[in-house]
Amino acid sequence: MALNQRSRTILTLYSARDSVHCHRVRMTLAAKGVTYDHIVVDLDNPPEDLIDLNPYNSVPTLVDRDLVLYDTSVICEYLDERYPHPPLMPVDPMSRARLRLAMVRVENDWLTLVEQIEAGGKSADAARKALRDDLIRNASAFKASKFFLSPEISLADCALAPLIWRLDSLGVQLPREAQAIVDYGERIFRSQGFARSMTAEEKALRA
Repeated sequence: MALNQRSRTILTLYSARDSVHCHRVRMTLAAKGVTYDHIVVDLDNPPEDLIDLNPYNSVPTLVDRDLVLYDTSVICEYLDERYPHPPLMPVDPMSRARLRLAMVRVENDWLTLVEQIEAGGKSADAARKALRDDLIRNASAFKASKFFLSPEISLADCALAPLIWRLDSLGVQLPREAQAIVDYGERIFRSQGFARSMTAEEKALRA
């Protein structure tokens, strides 16, 4: 029987065991220190309540009482506004705009390439090379601040860290000139929040 979303008292996240998009939401929740119910979804056999809640049967899907969200960017921005401390976006409009543009780039370019690599087939090798080359071209952005374009952790880091974590498993090897990206990743990977954000399957990607 489908669960009645009106009866929920805390957040519920429907998420896959290994998904860069779901990991992004889980990292946002971890950065906020928010307690939530985590329902792991097999997309080949989605639970009945997810079918009722989300017309796309997609993950991540977040339920907060009567509100159902199923776009990754919308979910992350909602969480940042719903739980304002610690903030995951800069205070001033110019810095916020710059960071939003960076996230658009990550979503439209890099995460799209991740999906192509994971799908396999003829386009996977080209996507792997394109991701590697584009990361190398942008390596300097990863050493401009402690976090990505910001002295504090932000929603951009919540999008980037799951991607960087997966590079080895995607077959993307970074050369020495991209060491700033490796160092950036290690700074985040050592945090308790990042450890909390991962499923067992995601931890095994770099075991």
